[in-house]
Amino acid sequence: MADLSLIRAAIAARLAAVPQIGRVHDRERYAATEPALRALYAWQDGPGTPAIRGWFVRRTASHGRGPDLGRRVLTHSWAIRGLMSFDDAQASEHAFDALIEAVRGAVLADDSFGGTALGTVHGPDGAEFGAGAQLVESGPVMFAGLLCHGATLTLHTRHLG
Repeated sequence: MADLSLIRAAIAARLAAVPQIGRVHDRERYAATEPALRALYAWQDGPGTPAIRGWFVRRTASHGRGPDLGRRVLTHSWAIRGLMSFDDAQASEHAFDALIEAVRGAVLADDSFGGTALGTVHGPDGAEFGAGAQLVESGPVMFAGLLCHGATLTLHTRHLG
């Protein structure tokens, strides 16, 4: 079974395959200045000023139990954070909501991430969290000095260690 870095890479690859997703990072990115931070999440769809549209994956917790079949079952909790420039005239909230649902659908399409994980159904204590990525929050945020939509999704992957 895959290790943590393979699961992280598979999650990021699944996000990157979502049409119009923007920039996807396998970790939370940081830069010392606002322009440099904006550049990490800049995305342009056609002519005009680049906008913020990006996502990152962060592991937030890990738990183990077992052994089952001689191996431990490891559960990792992940936060998937999305950002998109706010554009009221274009009703950008609708586009951002569509991206959130596209991410959720992409995870549900194969929650084993090509076999790197056992799935996303159970949480760290065995409780059911629901399959796939769950939306925790969505709302306006300030990012690198710009008003953006922000969302956090969680998912829980399991694998044998």
